[in-house]
Amino acid sequence: MKNRIRIERAILNITQAELADRVQVSRQTINAIEAEKYSPSLALGMKIARVFSKTTDEVFELEEED
Repeated sequence: MKNRIRIERAILNITQAELADRVQVSRQTINAIEAEKYSPSLALGMKIARVFSKTTDEVFELEEED
């Protein structure tokens, strides 16, 4: 699953730790999602998208193998 978390964080000028605090997960979880090593739950994906005032489709993109 591709994502735009790094780009959206840069736009808001927030760190992985700050995003993690806002969605109540660890910085390591945000790092794994951002590196596309871990796919978030639907609820977490929605929380992350909400921080960026985006829809989940604007932040996350399914790939053929997903």
